[in-house]
Amino acid sequence: MRRREFLKLTALLGSVGALPGLLGGCSAPPLPGTGEVGTTRTVCNICFWQCAATLSTEYGKPWKVEGNPEDPHCNGRLCTRGTGGIASYSDPDRLRQPLIRVSRNGKQSFVPVTWHKAFEVIAGRMQDIAGQHGSDRFALFSHGDGGRHFRLLLQAYGSHAYAHPSFAQCRGPRETAFGLTFGEGVGSPDRTDMANSRCIVLIGSHIGENLHNSQVQTLMQALDRGATLITVDPRFSVPASKSKHWLPIKPGTDTALLLAWMNVLVNEQLYDRDYVAQNCSGFEELARHVQPYNPEGAYLETGLEPEQIRETARAMARAAPATLVHPGRHVTWYGDDTQRCRAIAILNALLGSWGRPGGFYRQEKVDLPEFPAPKPEPDHDWMDTVQADYPLVATGISNVLIDRSVGPDAFFKGWFIYATNLITTIPGIRKQMEQAAESLELIVVVDTMPAEITGYADVVLPECTYLERHDELRNKAERTPTLALRSPAFTPRHDSKPAWWIAKGLAGHLGLESYFPWQDYREVLDWQLRQVGSSLEEMERVGVKSFPRKTPVYFEPGKAVKFNTPSGRIELYSKHLAGAGHDPLPKYTPPERPPEGFFHLNYGRAAAHTFGRTINNPLLFELMPENTVWVHPAAAATLGVRSGEYVRLENPEGTQSNRIRVRVTQRIRPDSVFMVHGFGHTDPRQRLAHGAGADDTALMHNVRIDPVMGGTGMRASFVTLVREEV
Repeated sequence: MRRREFLKLTALLGSVGALPGLLGGCSAPPLPGTGEVGTTRTVCNICFWQCAATLSTEYGKPWKVEGNPEDPHCNGRLCTRGTGGIASYSDPDRLRQPLIRVSRNGKQSFVPVTWHKAFEVIAGRMQDIAGQHGSDRFALFSHGDGGRHFRLLLQAYGSHAYAHPSFAQCRGPRETAFGLTFGEGVGSPDRTDMANSRCIVLIGSHIGENLHNSQVQTLMQALDRGATLITVDPRFSVPASKSKHWLPIKPGTDTALLLAWMNVLVNEQLYDRDYVAQNCSGFEELARHVQPYNPEGAYLETGLEPEQIRETARAMARAAPATLVHPGRHVTWYGDDTQRCRAIAILNALLGSWGRPGGFYRQEKVDLPEFPAPKPEPDHDWMDTVQADYPLVATGISNVLIDRSVGPDAFFKGWFIYATNLITTIPGIRKQMEQAAESLELIVVVDTMPAEITGYADVVLPECTYLERHDELRNKAERTPTLALRSPAFTPRHDSKPAWWIAKGLAGHLGLESYFPWQDYREVLDWQLRQVGSSLEEMERVGVKSFPRKTPVYFEPGKAVKFNTPSGRIELYSKHLAGAGHDPLPKYTPPERPPEGFFHLNYGRAAAHTFGRTINNPLLFELMPENTVWVHPAAAATLGVRSGEYVRLENPEGTQSNRIRVRVTQRIRPDSVFMVHGFGHTDPRQRLAHGAGADDTALMHNVRIDPVMGGTGMRASFVTLVREEV
């Protein structure tokens, strides 16, 4: 018998018949505007941008949610997803009570239990693992505010290993690359000063489709002021439609273009010579390095005309230093992603945009004290033990932690998974997940919704939604230091609980109460706020509070800057990379081309959804119930497919997707197809999302690992279209 079978729990979530109304029962609701309206300050949790908002209720039920006008993340306006967030509270498919896996008569199933019983089971398994292997054999996978509480819990127990999949599967290459170049990363929200840019370059960055709120607003402000927009993308995306220059590049050749742009800037003396001389090291090495990468050679790789490459490089130089080559997000593409992002960082340095108006501003956050409590300290460097192959990375790498969880000699014996569906997040994980399920002795999943990953859990713990809980104060490094408060508008539905309550309760069963020395998280919030001249009462009233900056937003003209790099300067040539055995300057390696009859698989975002997290949201599902596959007319004619018909995508290994509708369009290169990520859920407990559209992650067969930071290159796979048999 297998240790852990994948379980589907439809019966435990009630009938799978007709869904109730989107925001209530089946009876007709009272007319809007006829009841007493209440308001609560909150912070949206539908995506990581975390816009501050005000939730209005009527008759004690959700009515609407609006952006807080004092919040620089949204300036009073929420995006499509943010306004639909209220449906997460009343989603009929949300998790309702703790569940534990049991085996009876050779069959495994989940049964509902009390919180006390769930904590007993988890604590007992943890103590067994610690007794046999050590207390450091647990890993946390986390994506969200509440993960901080579980990280503290595991650290107090003796295990400091953690990973945010958003690093190794999203923006890790750019943070690593910019850190190596400038001594600090781009941050989140990004420190891009687009409102003041005169030229903006987007490379595979789908601003306007990903709806990172203030980013979209500042991009539109720049365009309204006449900024030049250059978009590099195999697809005619929304930002491409607003661009002066659309460069439909061959997939995988971006570094060739970036090096060719540098070639033009250096050889035509268009770079910011004063800025480079004052702030940069390694220019001579870079100037020699880019000589072979001329526009004519880049044309053979990218398919972009040499004059188009020169014209766009000159447009950047004319607008500099108010030129922003955007670092992008979800930049794990082809396995050489840190070096490609290094090329973007170096190009920005040549243009003099770092620390300058219209480029990248200097971020600052509120100096917010930690609530007084014991601070667990590791007794050894777990990263050196677990991921020694990536010494330049200062955080956990999710796919590496998974690798170290497989087999009888695996280092990790237990997982805690908070608010992240690893199955659809990490490419190529399905087989590994089966293997890890056999090796691991404990898997705990904490989430608001059922998902594929909960099918592997030993214990499922239902977290309440962001509208029903306090979380830590939002204190992001940005242009204006601000704090924002998330307050509960409702009592948690069913038997769900906030993350702080769950972690504190489990700590009590492990004898770790001293690390959570408060009865209610309101105590923590009020204490922190009083240290900076505010209070919980004030924040419940205003929602957002701004604080004065302590440093200038931009570098002061003529004043020397010390960067947090080994040389104290912007490092175009990285001795740090060379010392770790990597190329000190980015090199171009031609990508693998698709086999005959196959196409590059490109994926991206849509305004209606946050990856796979919101497909089952009743309001957002109405806006976009399935994804489509974009196909060029020439490719469609060869394959014999038409717009509107359903096909299945198949990779060279024979893996097929759910059916997906075809969209024939000239807005995609003939050698590529495009689909929105996040669809194709296989868990029937999400009754709207189940079987809707196709899952791109399951088709990713050619996952390239970045040698510098360990991330998963997710755009090196190929698919073909298989027609549905009539």
